[in-house]
Order: sequence, then C-alpha cells, then structure tokens
Amino acid sequence: MKKLKKQLSVAGIIIITAITLFAIPQALMAQASYKLVPGKDVSIKVLGSSNVHDWTETSAVMESQGDFKLSDDNQIVSLSAFNFSLNAKSLKSEHEMMDSRTYKAMNADQYPKITFKLGSAAIETIQKNKFNIKATGELTIAGATQTITLDVTAVVNPDNTITCTGSKKIKLTDYKIEPPSFMLGAMKVANDLTIQYSLTYKK
Repeated sequence: MKKLKKQLSVAGIIIITAITLFAIPQALMAQASYKLVPGKDVSIKVLGSSNVHDWTETSAVMESQGDFKLSDDNQIVSLSAFNFSLNAKSLKSEHEMMDSRTYKAMNADQYPKITFKLGSAAIETIQKNKFNIKATGELTIAGATQTITLDVTAVVNPDNTITCTGSKKIKLTDYKIEPPSFMLGAMKVANDLTIQYSLTYKK
C-alpha cells in the first residue's frame, strides 16, 4: 500500500511538472488587444483612374483593433478577432464634386461604413520583427460583402507598436457599384481600384 501511494505521489509530481512546463511558453506568448493609434502613420488611400486622369481619395479617420499574440521576444505568433471600420464620407480627393459623385455611387447615405472582419490569418516571418500576414476575411462596401485575402506587411517597432502596410486591388462592380461618370459622361471612372493602407497599432 505504501509503495502504491509513493508511486501515485511520484506520478502526481510528474503530471504537475509537465503541466507547469507546458504553461510557461503559453504565458510567454501573451495575447493582447491592439488598437489603432490615431494620427500616427495612419491612412487609407483609394487609387483609381479614368479616361481623363488618375485620382486618389484619402482618409485618416477610422477605427480598428485586433488581438495580436506576441512571443517573449516580441515576435508576432498569431492574429485573431481583427476588425476595421471606415466612414465612406471620410474619403476625400482634391475635387469636392468628384467626392459627392463617389458617395452617391457608393450609396453612402444608406451604407455609411466600409468594414473588414477577419476570418483567419497565416503568419510568415520575413526577418526579425518583420512579418507577412495573409489575412482572409469579409470586406463590405456599399452593403455588399466579398471574401478577400490581404497580404499585410507587419513590423514590430522599437516602441512595441505594430505597423501594418499593404495594398489590395478590387473591382467596383464586385460590390455592385456602377463606376461613376462626370461631365455628361465625358469622364468615366475605371472599374479597377487599389486600396493602400498604413496602420499603426498599440496595446
């Protein structure tokens, strides 16, 4: 009986030790919620073209946050529960008339928000503190939703903020938006757009 108790005691110690050793790496990879830092390297640009000239609309007013998991040496291990929201009417070009036509084409009064919600993310290390994140999720524009994959370059900065940059090509018609025209059809906007982003996050 004493021998059995001793064996059970030893087994218990081994189990507790194994659980402790397993828990240590998990503790070193703490997951935390990071929010967008207003005004710090934050911008969304929509680049387009027409039969007359190229054009750009820019916004620096948006909301975004995500759960990044970092290792003990500040390397990104995973990204989850990421979301992004932009007021469509915060996008501005150099021409007020073009902006108003763009808002009308996007039906911005009825669908004021452009949003992205993460479904999954795959992370690849490029070099120390620099990563490629393939973020697959749902992009909603003008009330229409498409599943897209963003190729995001993420850098962990010396101040422990995370800067995410990248670009994505989309088509207006994929979101049921008819490319707008101006000057009685003399200027016609192309169907293809490129969305460029630079976003910095902090715990």
